[in-house]
Amino acid sequence: MENVIIVAIDGPAGAGKSTVAKRLAHKLGFLHIDTGAMYRAVTLAALRQKIDLNNDQELEKIAHNSKIELRPGEPENKVFLNGEDVSQEIRTPEVTRSSAHIANSVPVRKILVARQQQMGRVDSLPYGGAVLEGRDIGTDVFPDALFKFFLDASVETRAQRRLLDLQKAGIETTLQKVMEEVAARDDRDYKRPIGGLRKTPDSIVLDHSHFNVDESAADIFQYIQDHRK
Repeated sequence: MENVIIVAIDGPAGAGKSTVAKRLAHKLGFLHIDTGAMYRAVTLAALRQKIDLNNDQELEKIAHNSKIELRPGEPENKVFLNGEDVSQEIRTPEVTRSSAHIANSVPVRKILVARQQQMGRVDSLPYGGAVLEGRDIGTDVFPDALFKFFLDASVETRAQRRLLDLQKAGIETTLQKVMEEVAARDDRDYKRPIGGLRKTPDSIVLDHSHFNVDESAADIFQYIQDHRK
């Protein structure tokens, strides 16, 4: 797998990682793997089956039996759970709140990390590389990634982006409420004992509070082009 280039993009919720990663993958001709969507899909499956989100044994069964597909789409990639398009449903506030339980489940993480590594090393072969984004890509999923980025932005900027996404989905809320939710999630993500959000010594930290997604993707793309062997 030496010829496969892995680009890891980590960062807090609402930093724009998914959209930037998608744009970047398109510019590079690489496979895009939205790892956060995979956890959200398992969360949705658990909620639908009314599983106790603190029961690791039940969650492990759900994760094992969930067929999750990430398919290219416009304007956003599509997420399929057992053949059903759940791209919108996995972005609801209920799934967002509940996904922390799934992310903290050791058995679930083992299953999904293994799938992500498989996708990055094998499924990306025809593309020559993969762009993955999440919280622990550069630390746990692909610690040997050739390129590691930590994409950040202010809480207010991230909340504004999240608010727009919710409004597009027809969900009514306020900026203040979303800011509180984003700050609370930051606290959980940084303190999470397993798969927690953290920078690595070799991560390239980028604060893109004042960049749009196209500018962010172009900035990272140029860095990769300048440093590819």
